[in-house]
Amino acid sequence: MAESSVSNRGRWMQLILGVLCMVQIANLQYGWTLFVNPINQKYHWGRAAIQVAFSVFVIAETWLVPVEGWLVDRFGPKAVVLAGGALVGVSWVMNSYASTLTVLYIAAAIGGTGAGAVYGTAVGNSLKWFPDKRGLAAGITAAGFGAGAALTVVPIDTMIKSAGYEAAFFRFGIAQGLLVLLFGFFLRAPRPGDTPAVANTRVLQTTHESSPGQALKAPTFWIMYAMFVMVAMGGLMATAQLSPIARDFKVADVPVTLLGLTLPALPFALSIDRVLNGLTRPFFGWVSDHLGRENTMFIAFLLEGAGILLLLQHLDHPKLFVILSGVVFFAWGEIYSLFPATCADLYGRKYCTTIYGLLYTAKGTASLLVPVANVWSKTNGWSGVFYAAAALNFAASLCALLILKPATAKAHRTVLPDALGITRV
Repeated sequence: MAESSVSNRGRWMQLILGVLCMVQIANLQYGWTLFVNPINQKYHWGRAAIQVAFSVFVIAETWLVPVEGWLVDRFGPKAVVLAGGALVGVSWVMNSYASTLTVLYIAAAIGGTGAGAVYGTAVGNSLKWFPDKRGLAAGITAAGFGAGAALTVVPIDTMIKSAGYEAAFFRFGIAQGLLVLLFGFFLRAPRPGDTPAVANTRVLQTTHESSPGQALKAPTFWIMYAMFVMVAMGGLMATAQLSPIARDFKVADVPVTLLGLTLPALPFALSIDRVLNGLTRPFFGWVSDHLGRENTMFIAFLLEGAGILLLLQHLDHPKLFVILSGVVFFAWGEIYSLFPATCADLYGRKYCTTIYGLLYTAKGTASLLVPVANVWSKTNGWSGVFYAAAALNFAASLCALLILKPATAKAHRTVLPDALGITRV
């Protein structure tokens, strides 16, 4: 009994370390929107050109994760996270000195590589340590990325206004990089006996360890990839464009009072969005451990589509802008717990970091649409962008029930029947 208790404490400590690492990289994505207008005011490059850096960051963060995941599966999590922490710090220091778009894009690529190394490692490690609570564990870990920027939104915004965006990039970049190095030093992969041998779960799980090549040949992988792109596009658009949207509709600096707090609408929205975007990941992950992955996806994606449509109708109302942007982020962030858990359920834990890394590239694919949304908004307004994002979420919601659910059930029944073990306890 004592050995089991020590092992359980150890795996929760590994989860906490992963969350703390994720918190330090959150600003690279979720704090970016605060810098777009100040950079444009100084250099007049145009928001669309500046937002290319965001796409470069997301592409590097996502499309290199399979390589980083392979390194983790082969060599363990510590070395990969330490390298990622160094790159995270370097990228924001470079941003503070960037006087050309080229340097800004190079810094974004470096930051994306570092953030992807940390993100992929932390999520993959959580799946390996918690086969019995995959949705919850992946959700808690991803929450560090979703909500990690919540406490620093106001300090960064304040520093930008008082000391300039360059100082904010430099000081927060150094701090974030050093903290990743500190927490990442103690990460490790589970050894035999550290985790339950058989998952106690209501969700179907394979005991066959699929290779990345086998996963890429499975129809379920590409169904999930398409759904990931559909849902991620709306969330990434909101993440990158929320500040410009708020300023276009002249609500950014309007004071809003909620829950006894009064703040300008934009910083208030960003703070609430980060908190809800973090809370949704363990919440929906936990729900999926009990209700099933596909059923949970259907509910969440439907809520996301509805939230986007409601936000579109009230963009010029400061209080509703804050509340409804929170709904959008709450219904979006769960993809970062539901999809990794589903990957491990279908393909096993041995290569789950690599396989989820391959699926995670869908976020990079979706990011290519962010600059397109900015260009589209200049000629046609934001309505078309919002309607398209809502439609994609509704489509993904239906895909979860009508396509993915039957496909995963078929995969569990038919793939390698003589070597496939299914546990449902």
